[in-house]
Amino acid sequence: MSVWGHFVAFSKCTALLSLRILLLVPAGLPVHSQGDSLSDNKVMDNITVRQGETLILRCAQGDIVTHTAWLNRSSILYAGDEKWSVDPRVSLVTLNQEEFTIKIENVDMTDEGQYVCAVQTSSRPTTTVIHVLVQVPPKIIDLSRDIVVNEGSNVTLMCQAIGKPEPFISWKRISSSGDLATDDDYLEIPSISRQRAGTYECTAVNDIDTDTQTVDITVNYAPTVSDGRDVGVTLGHRGVLECEADAVPEADFEWYKDDRRLSNGFDGIEIVHTGSLSRLTFFNVSDGDYGNYTCVAINKLGSSHTSFLMYVVIEPTSSTLLQGPKAVQDGNGTAMGVHLDTCLFVIMFIPFLMKF
Repeated sequence: MSVWGHFVAFSKCTALLSLRILLLVPAGLPVHSQGDSLSDNKVMDNITVRQGETLILRCAQGDIVTHTAWLNRSSILYAGDEKWSVDPRVSLVTLNQEEFTIKIENVDMTDEGQYVCAVQTSSRPTTTVIHVLVQVPPKIIDLSRDIVVNEGSNVTLMCQAIGKPEPFISWKRISSSGDLATDDDYLEIPSISRQRAGTYECTAVNDIDTDTQTVDITVNYAPTVSDGRDVGVTLGHRGVLECEADAVPEADFEWYKDDRRLSNGFDGIEIVHTGSLSRLTFFNVSDGDYGNYTCVAINKLGSSHTSFLMYVVIEPTSSTLLQGPKAVQDGNGTAMGVHLDTCLFVIMFIPFLMKF
C-alpha cells in the first residue's frame, strides 16, 4: 500500500473514532437538561484539591455499559480502559459496571476546570460534570533586595506573591518593639532614620499556607563621638585614652596632640582601632606626654571629634608627705597639698600647746 493509502486509512479510522466519541458525548456537554428524556445530565459538587496532591475522579455507572469516557474540557483522558491522554500523571484506577475512576497525581493549576464523565448504557447516555478547583499555597515571587541608604532618604520596599486564594500581604519590622507594620504590597518609609535600620519581614498568607521572606535595610550616618574623659597618670606609668564613635559605616580614627597628628609606634605610643573604639596607649608616660589630645572620627558622611586632657598625678610617699603642698596633684590644682600642709602644722604644734 502506498503512503497515501496509509494516510487515507488512518484518516478514516480517526474520523470513525471521533464520531463514536461525539455520539457518546453530545457537543457542548450541557450542564442542565430540561425535557430531555433520552439522556441524563448530572452536575456534581465542586472538588477542591491542593496543588501537589492527587485528584480522584469517580463516575458511577450501572445497567449495561457499552461506552464510557473521561474528558477534561476538549481533551479525552480515557475512553474505556484505553488511555488517550499523554500526561503520565493520569492513570486508570477502576473500570467496571459500578464505577469508572481515574486519578491525576501532583495536581497543578493547569488541571483546574471542568471534567466530564460520559457513559453510554443500554438505555440512555448519561454525563456527569465535575468542576475541579485547585488551591495553591502562597509564594513570594518578587521582593526588594537588601538595600543601603543614607539617613534621611525615602525608602520603598516591595513584596508580591502568587497563590490561590489570593494571598494577603503584610510587612513588619523585626525588632523587640515591632513598631513598624503595614498590610500592603508596598512599605513606604519616608526620611528614614538610623533607628529604622534593621530587618523587615514580608508575609504572604492564604487559607493553605504561609510564605515569609526578609529584607535588610542598612542606614548610613555620620559619626557621633562620645565626650572625652580627662585622665590623670603618674610619671613613668601606663596611660590610656579611649575614643568611641557611633557611625555607619564604621568610622576611621585620627589622634592629635595639640595640632600634631600622632602615628602608631611614634614616641612609644600604640594606637589600636577595634570597631567603634579607638585606644591611644602610653606605656611609659614622660613629661612631654602630658597635655591636650583630640580624637577625630571620620566616615564618608562626615566627621566628629572630642578632646582629652592627660594630667600628672604624683603618688604620695613618706618623703612627699613631708614636702607639703607640692607633693600631690589630682588635676584640680594644689588643694590636696594645702590640706596636708595644714595637717602637718597642727601635728607639730600639739605638744607645744599641751604645755599651757
